[in-house]
Amino acid sequence: MKRLIVILSAIALATLVYSQQTQPDNGWVEAGYAQLGDTLQVRQVSADTIHVKTLGWKPDPIRAVWMGTIIPGYGQIYNRSYWKLPIVYGAFMGCAYAITWTNGLYTDYKTAYRDISTDPYYNPVDPTKSYVAILPKGYTIEPSGSGGSMGGKAKYTTNLQNNMNSYRRYRDISIVATVLVYALSLIDAYVDAQLYDFDISTDLSLNVTPEVNRDVFNNRTGELKLAIRF
Repeated sequence: MKRLIVILSAIALATLVYSQQTQPDNGWVEAGYAQLGDTLQVRQVSADTIHVKTLGWKPDPIRAVWMGTIIPGYGQIYNRSYWKLPIVYGAFMGCAYAITWTNGLYTDYKTAYRDISTDPYYNPVDPTKSYVAILPKGYTIEPSGSGGSMGGKAKYTTNLQNNMNSYRRYRDISIVATVLVYALSLIDAYVDAQLYDFDISTDLSLNVTPEVNRDVFNNRTGELKLAIRF
């Protein structure tokens, strides 16, 4: 009977020691996580109370993309990356200016080409004609004694058509560039939200420390702990 009591006492003592070693140093046991809006919280329990620790605000990548889809640049605002706004809006303004400028020239050359091709009252010196108003300064359509010449109606018509096609292509490229800037702003908002709490510090350190590990079955064992921080 005494031997049984001794054995049971030894088992109870070993269980108590093992349970104390497996608990965290601060006496807390993690019970689960809770997502409240954009704040991640950890619920931890002790012997008689329940505590909630807030880990901090973290943006939602999907929400950042949706906000940037509705209002360009709003994804960067949501991620609190305000320094990117001049880049995003500067790119959009540059693309908008390129579209407006190239489309204006395309429209002018298109009108001049259409008028010179269909005008039954062709007049190479009438400044009210669109194909005359678009001439470079000092140039005339027909050869003349002074200044430059465009080489005649046929050659000038071909020149107008080529310029019309060129500026139409430049306008289309500007539109594609605008779409790419829009897509890149959404990708940036998503990636930035995903890596919001990613440690990008330049602190690189290597720590080598000895450690004694207590094993219930094999008693104590010596270890060499290597920790790299980056």
